[in-house]
Amino acid sequence: MESISMMGSPKNLNDTFLPNVANGIKDASKTTIGIIGSGDFAKSLTIRLIRCGYHVVIGSRNPKLAAEFFPHVVDVTHYEDSVAKTNIIFVAIHREHYASLWDLKHLLAGKILIDVSNNTRVDQYPDSNAEYLASLFPDSLIVKGFNVVSAWSLQLGPKDASRQVYICSNNVQARHQVIELARQLSFIPIDLGALSSSREIENLPLRLFTLWKGPVVIAISLATFFFIYSFIRDVIHPYVRNQQSDFYKIPIEIVNKTLPIVAITLLSLVYLSGLLAAAYQLYYGTKYRRFPPWLDNWLQCRKQLGLLSFFFAAVHVAYSLCLPMRRSERYLFLNMAYQQVHANVENSWNEEEVWRIEMYISFGIMSLGLLSLLAVTSIPSVNSALNWREFSFIQSTLGYVALLISTFHVLIYGWKRAFEEEYYRFYTPPNFVLALVLPSIVILGKIILLLPCVSRKLRRIRRGWEKSHVTEEASGSVPHLSPERITVM
Repeated sequence: MESISMMGSPKNLNDTFLPNVANGIKDASKTTIGIIGSGDFAKSLTIRLIRCGYHVVIGSRNPKLAAEFFPHVVDVTHYEDSVAKTNIIFVAIHREHYASLWDLKHLLAGKILIDVSNNTRVDQYPDSNAEYLASLFPDSLIVKGFNVVSAWSLQLGPKDASRQVYICSNNVQARHQVIELARQLSFIPIDLGALSSSREIENLPLRLFTLWKGPVVIAISLATFFFIYSFIRDVIHPYVRNQQSDFYKIPIEIVNKTLPIVAITLLSLVYLSGLLAAAYQLYYGTKYRRFPPWLDNWLQCRKQLGLLSFFFAAVHVAYSLCLPMRRSERYLFLNMAYQQVHANVENSWNEEEVWRIEMYISFGIMSLGLLSLLAVTSIPSVNSALNWREFSFIQSTLGYVALLISTFHVLIYGWKRAFEEEYYRFYTPPNFVLALVLPSIVILGKIILLLPCVSRKLRRIRRGWEKSHVTEEASGSVPHLSPERITVM
């Protein structure tokens, strides 16, 4: 089906550039954007372009069939007619179909081709899709962009979807054209320079929780270890010693003993990395020396570790609330009541135990509340509403307070049982003793860093002071420091 275009074919590249730019057309409704392809992405992109005032022409292998799925104001025609009507064309087809455009090579010369394709695997081909397209059409201006935006995101709009789009091209003018187009569509363009960056851009949508892999592996490993540890102590030990079957504890009670230990350990790992980084800077006397790769990766994963800590703590609360609902708990309660009546005990009130449980629950609620605050402020929309001092106060100061309160929560839970022999089953320490090891180290390390002599030196280092400069001046190796030798790092 041939269609009548709302705008004639431009004579040169500078005639059709985008609205609101110096050398372009100021009215977006008079600017035509071409799209080769009629799939879901092309449909969603068309709707977005129309809403922003652009005229859209679609190139399809079967225009009669494709026209039914597009608004009536859109020109749906063959490839050859569509590329002749605009200078900015979105190539919304898969890599294996690029060769179908070979006969249009003379019509595509000098025009901007925006490659929006993705692969199914990371580094699937030796070269990126955009580089392959550039090799097929060397006379065209190839731009990589908009591939990180899904069709669903285009339909929802910039308020409900990710607004960042990554753009790269070897032609600076074409790259700036597409960047301006992205702004007109209410996206936030990020210029990544030359077309060689297209491989990295194409790999971005294929990454599955890149920064989460390490923290998730750590969390699963800790949960597995402490679950087996609790199972051996609380199920296997009674069965071996007294032939007592406590296997019913596995689904809830053993799991509930594992969750808080993993939560407080992960929270400790969040702040332990910062302490190690501070110790590293103090040891070398400079902030300009790069951290080791393992520490650098650890520092980048602190947010994920903290969110996993909050997850385990929240699930621990849910499990704890379900403990009284168990049938086994009701039987134990009835047995205790019967034994008390049988022993003729009228009042079993224990003042010490009452206070212990009251404080234990209170500290647990406070620690969960602070962890919730830390989790909420890590959300990008909330984070962007805070200045750096506010964010640092919540994530650092209140974070350490949350760790301290959580440590008190565990200490009160253990109470005197850490010193009683019957709790060291198979000569192993109780769970809560293991849970206190890492938080105690972190709190002790933070106290050391807060000492005036240490904190003063650390502040100087983070403001640019270096120990090597002091050593050189003391040894006389730099008696006169000329302005030419001063560098800004």
